[in-house]
Amino acid sequence: MTTTAPSDLRPDPPHSSADDSSLEEFGYRQELHRSLGRYASFAAGFSFISVLTTVFQFFAFGYAFGGAVFFWAWPVVLVGQLLVAACFAELAARYPISGAIYQWSSRLSNATFGWFAGWIMVIGQIVVVAAAALALQMVLPAIWSGFQLVGSDPAPTSPDGAANAAVLGVILLVLTTLVNILDNRVMSVINRVGVTAEIIGAILIVVLLLTHSKRTPSITFHTTGSLEGGLLGALLVGSFTAAYVMIGFDSAGEMSEETHNPRRTAPRTILTALSAAGLLGGLIILGGLLAAPSMTDGHLGVDGLSYVLTSSLGDGVGKALLADVVVAIAVATLAIQTAACRMLFSMARDTQLPFSARLSKVNPRTGMPSAPAIVVGVLAAALLLLNFASPDAFLAIGTTCIVMLYLAYAMVTGPLLLRRLRGEFEVAGTDETGAPLFSLGRWGVPVNALALVYGLVMTVNLAWPRAAVYDPAGGHWYFQWFTVLFLVVTVGVGLGYRAVRAGRGDTAQEPAAAEALPEPTR
Repeated sequence: MTTTAPSDLRPDPPHSSADDSSLEEFGYRQELHRSLGRYASFAAGFSFISVLTTVFQFFAFGYAFGGAVFFWAWPVVLVGQLLVAACFAELAARYPISGAIYQWSSRLSNATFGWFAGWIMVIGQIVVVAAAALALQMVLPAIWSGFQLVGSDPAPTSPDGAANAAVLGVILLVLTTLVNILDNRVMSVINRVGVTAEIIGAILIVVLLLTHSKRTPSITFHTTGSLEGGLLGALLVGSFTAAYVMIGFDSAGEMSEETHNPRRTAPRTILTALSAAGLLGGLIILGGLLAAPSMTDGHLGVDGLSYVLTSSLGDGVGKALLADVVVAIAVATLAIQTAACRMLFSMARDTQLPFSARLSKVNPRTGMPSAPAIVVGVLAAALLLLNFASPDAFLAIGTTCIVMLYLAYAMVTGPLLLRRLRGEFEVAGTDETGAPLFSLGRWGVPVNALALVYGLVMTVNLAWPRAAVYDPAGGHWYFQWFTVLFLVVTVGVGLGYRAVRAGRGDTAQEPAAAEALPEPTR
């Protein structure tokens, strides 16, 4: 590689290991502290997905618009995302670098296309941070009414609930920002403990809900309560729940520069994190439908799983499990913010963003880039203020973040498919243990093609401005078109920034094209 990263001018960080040399072939020096093992890598992906956070947050929405049949959107989305994850696993083995989406897209296509992939991804991640923080409103007031700090109605669709969600979310963001500044070992411990608690809690919830079933699984074929569009409409809108849950599995790749043996570890943890989350999430949704006290009293489409737990299991057990959900929400918000920080750091390291020198600076003691954590925390908190304007902002923020990430994913799987069809992509070489790198082999083209088609179809489905979904009360056209408008503004700001840079004659380090890099051998 002929370029030299700005990081080459900085001193070696403490506690470097043999893994540190893995970045040299890409022109970077090791600055982030490499302290994450296999379970910590798995935790990074699993905590971003965070089934307890996302299922509890969007179950009510899925049921309200799709009825019980929305359950069947879950396996469809899981299969589609596994196709995407398989492609990402190959890339994580070949390019174990922070800022995964940006780095992968840049090397598979060109620097400009890759920049926009990274730009859309990092803006999407910031929106996901805000959306995850809002999830506290779904559980904290159900545990204790004292957590309703604003007004008296805890429903997130009410003005009081929406405003309170914003207040609780800002408090959480202050805490996660502090952790993202402290030390990556502290962050790793919190992630591991939190993910362990979440997995145990999810298993307990599944077992308890299934043992308190009031009906048979045949209920999932009922279309009562679905959209006027019939079964297809119910499944398309019901798929929002699954689509929101099963994103962020690429975080294991984002943390590659902090992971031991990343070429071997990251591909496996990307797939295992998504598979585990997909299985547990599907069982939780099924258990909630089977154990709900009533399918028609209106509570299931408003209060969701919190209502099922406290009504079916009793206040004591139900609230104890909800407390575990609070832990999952906090850890998920932390993990998503961390992933966004690594994306900002990676792009800034290549001087691709405003204030790159500050954003790419790593504290040599903590091994953490502090400035990105503050930027992500402040911008996510600013987004939460939309909740004061209208309760519809909750859904607008949630859907927008999914669309942004789905589009960024397609900006990786698309160029990857083109390279496969041209015969310009193959995964050769060995990982840190001498084993062959993860590869799809002859299945690469069909898996990649299906992953791209799935991603594009879901992006259109999620962004489609359905008035019944995004502006049910009417009078808020900007919420109906919020996702499309947000994406247009994001791309417009990106174009403006790059035009200004070009006018100034600014130069930036560009990630090398894939064919310019040596095959990753160890």
